[in-house]
Amino acid sequence: MTFTAETRRRRTFAIISHPDAGKTTLTEKLLLFSGAIQIAGSVKARKASRHATSDWMEIEKQRGISVASSVMQMSYRDHVVNLLDTPGHKDFSEDTYRVLTAVDSALMVIDAANGVESQTRRLIEVCRQRDTPIITFVNKMDREVRDPLDILDEVERELGMPCVPMTWPVGQGKSFGGIINLHTQTMSVFEAGSERRPQEFEHIRLADTEVLKARFGSNYDAAIDGMELATGASPAFDREAFLAGKQTPVFFGSGVNNFGVMEVLDALVDLAPSPKSRTSTAVVNRQPVVTEVQPDDEAFSGVVFKVQANMDANHRDRIAFVRVASGKYTPGMKLKVMRTAKELRPTSVVTFMSQRREAVDEAYAGDIIGFTTHGGVQLGDTITDGSVNRLYTGLPFFAPEMFMTVVLKNPLRTKQLQQGLAQLGEEGAIQVFKPEAGGNMLLGAVGQLQFEVVQHRLKAEYDADIRLEGCQYTGARWITADKPEDLREFVNAYPLRMAKDAADTLAYLCTSPYDVRLAQERFPKIHFHPLREHAGLALQSAS
Repeated sequence: MTFTAETRRRRTFAIISHPDAGKTTLTEKLLLFSGAIQIAGSVKARKASRHATSDWMEIEKQRGISVASSVMQMSYRDHVVNLLDTPGHKDFSEDTYRVLTAVDSALMVIDAANGVESQTRRLIEVCRQRDTPIITFVNKMDREVRDPLDILDEVERELGMPCVPMTWPVGQGKSFGGIINLHTQTMSVFEAGSERRPQEFEHIRLADTEVLKARFGSNYDAAIDGMELATGASPAFDREAFLAGKQTPVFFGSGVNNFGVMEVLDALVDLAPSPKSRTSTAVVNRQPVVTEVQPDDEAFSGVVFKVQANMDANHRDRIAFVRVASGKYTPGMKLKVMRTAKELRPTSVVTFMSQRREAVDEAYAGDIIGFTTHGGVQLGDTITDGSVNRLYTGLPFFAPEMFMTVVLKNPLRTKQLQQGLAQLGEEGAIQVFKPEAGGNMLLGAVGQLQFEVVQHRLKAEYDADIRLEGCQYTGARWITADKPEDLREFVNAYPLRMAKDAADTLAYLCTSPYDVRLAQERFPKIHFHPLREHAGLALQSAS
């Protein structure tokens, strides 16, 4: 039996952007127009009682930013759309990078006034490395913004691929008149307001030139000139080139006003790819065996790309988010964690509509499902039905660039602190290191805000009040060796530099950029890994 028809109905994508480009607002409008939610929580109203649907964590409501990735599923035009909203803030880029391994395409949101910003560049680079198809939405056209041709030129330079305009703006800011749809050859007329539905906007055919000129004047003439320049300089839309990550279709609009959003939703169904094959690297007889697993393969398999503790504060639960890679999940089926070869017995298996969860009746490749567990599952774990030997790799853990020492204010809360750090470490909210020589736990992060979030969550969710103090370490490398005796010799030489992370993987702590080079010269048989996925695979091959 194959599941081709079901997998072809799936669309799984992430929304990426720099902070404040309007990503969470656009997420809500996509959910609204698909019928998944009835009312959108305005981002501006987050400090009031109504918060954005995709932001559930208490600290997100206080700060008005997304610090955790959210998963939402919706049905639209007989397709199942899995949408992953990611944090825009650079300090949470690791979470976003991991989410990008679980999707088949990305929707990039750009603030029309600011163009391509720093965090967007980082995310583009990750997408380029994976040849992820990107749809671009230029947001906030109702504000005073840059010229559309300038924005396209910048996007092309930064992405390193041609832009293909699919819609084109008429005017901007106070004189924003609407957008021209190049495919339907109609203009949608802009009206401000967050309650308006797409079908309520007025549409005028481009053939009615005199009507459009009389109504929009010089803005319409300028828009036509700009559109002709842009389309003349751009290649025609080529779906194969788009799917290969070699061109990006571009849409314009105003997410907060529900304008230009429907065109994006339709593009996600019409243009974005269905689930693709994934590379499995299983170790057989101590040798890695690489296979290409098709999404409609009969055996169920998936990969854990996110673990979230305490989504429901009343139940202290932990949810492993699994991207289904092949086969079909049905309730009650036996599951196996390939890393430990142990059976996985989740207390429930759900799909997500942000805070709302529903029991899974069935799930296919491309779907995101949540296994509620009490441990035994880590980020990057491959889950199967036990009938196949598979291991999906590619989930990155970057070496931390900042370290802090954890000091517990009340020593009687040691148990709560250990539980909290273990769960937050497994979750990937921060990297937790336990020095082999003993002493206080260390936290490793990519950005300062990660420390603040973990400190807040330890107090709010585990009642463990901590103080964070600076320490001597400035970096880390995971270490492996081809022979156990070589590793032992290295560990004995640097006993105070050894620590284990949440996955019990050995790491070498550095106090300067020169440490690794000197250690490498002294111990050439040791492998130093800046990414943990590589270390994990090396360890598995050696075991």
